Amino acid sequence: MLPILAIAAWSGTGKTTLLKQLIPLLKEQGVRPGLIKHTHHDMDVDKPGKDSYELRKAGADQVLVASQQRWALMTETPDQEAIDFNFLISRMDSRSLDLILVEGFKDEPIPRIVLCRDRSEEEIKPLLDAHVIAVASNRSLDVSVPLLNLNDPVEIAKFIVRWLEGGD
Repeated sequence: MLPILAIAAWSGTGKTTLLKQLIPLLKEQGVRPGLIKHTHHDMDVDKPGKDSYELRKAGADQVLVASQQRWALMTETPDQEAIDFNFLISRMDSRSLDLILVEGFKDEPIPRIVLCRDRSEEEIKPLLDAHVIAVASNRSLDVSVPLLNLNDPVEIAKFIVRWLEGGD
C-alpha cells in the first residue's frame, strides 16, 4: 500500500499553489508523487468537439484516451451518491509511485497536513483531528503537531520526505 498524504484547508488557502511547489521539490528528492484532487464543481476534462468527448456524450460510460505520452480514463458516475475514496486510490499505479498526495478529502481518515493562512486557531479547529501530522501556517499557532512555515515549501517538502522515511 502506498503512503497517502492529504493537504487539507478551507477554500482559498492555497492548497493547489502549495502542491504545485511541493511536487517538483519532492521529485528532486527522488519521490515519485501521484495526486488525487477533490472538487465540488461539475468538471469535465474532455473538450467538446473531440472524438472522445463526442463518444462519451453518445453514451459510453467509460472512455479511455491513450497516446504514447499519457492516457486518461473518464468514467461517468451520475448515479453515485458519494465518491469512493478507496476505489480512487486503487486506480493509481503503485508501480510508478512512492506517494499519493491528496488535495481535499478532509473527512477521509488519512494522514494530512492542514494549511492555515490568516486564520485563527479557533477557525481551523474543525480540521484538526487525530490524522493531522502537521500544520503549515503563515503565523504562529499553538498546535500539538509540528508547525511548518506555509511560505517555505522547501521546509514542507523536507518534512514530507522525513515522514515517508518514518522520521516524523
